[in-house]
Amino acid sequence: MRFNVSSELAYQFRSPGTLILNIHALKTSSQQILEEFFLVEPYFFYEELLSLSADNRFVRINVTEPSPLKLRYKATVDNSYTLLDPSDLYEVPLRDMDALVLSYLNPSRYCQSDKLYRLANNMFGHIENAFEKVLALTEWIYNNVEYLSGSTNSQTSAYDTVTEQAGVCRDFAHLGIALCRALTIPARYFTGYSYKLSPPDFHACFEAYLGGRWIIFDPTRLAPLNGLVKIATGRDAADTAIASIFGDVQFDAISVTCESAEDNFVPHSYTQLNARPLSYL
Repeated sequence: MRFNVSSELAYQFRSPGTLILNIHALKTSSQQILEEFFLVEPYFFYEELLSLSADNRFVRINVTEPSPLKLRYKATVDNSYTLLDPSDLYEVPLRDMDALVLSYLNPSRYCQSDKLYRLANNMFGHIENAFEKVLALTEWIYNNVEYLSGSTNSQTSAYDTVTEQAGVCRDFAHLGIALCRALTIPARYFTGYSYKLSPPDFHACFEAYLGGRWIIFDPTRLAPLNGLVKIATGRDAADTAIASIFGDVQFDAISVTCESAEDNFVPHSYTQLNARPLSYL
């Protein structure tokens, strides 16, 4: 499927500073960038950087004087995905995991899986099929955590979300990741553009490593699983922040869009009977 994505951000730099931006669509074997446009206005020197572990595309912009700053990104992206048989998605033994995958088993800043070990295993440890296990914990989050804008902040962790039972998409994702890791299932944070998300914004969900593949899950159910354009993956939101700001800077505005470039889009979710797992790899 082809999608047209765009984002516009506005800042006011009160002093010289640096902005590290993470809004470019990721280039992978299943996600091709057909067209791409990026504008910094007024112009300041910028360069693209790649993360060492996940090939996330960062742009570093050096603002040398106090100035307003507008950033515009547009792209046409061709996405492909694979629908799988749940019976093929076994829990990969630790002895067979790649070193990069092993890093997604550890507790991280927002995903304290070590604190949720007893909860995760008491509630979901008895489920034998790995996909059904992750699906069950995702359903539990959807049914027990209220999606409530403004209820959390940049310090909110998965442990906080279990206690407060409210959050936004990043909190839902962090909780899903922490519960997976507590069950010895590697999981990573996924941020991207999302088709039919209302209101339009960047979206967060997570991927679990099952049967040697990264399988997408979204506890919010706010968007079709096959309507996502990946921006970045990481251990949690700390690795995939849309913007990291250094200096005396005020954030002014944001606008995000994701539209289908084709007429035959059929949404896929895990809520229908006999749903098939979806992988972007």
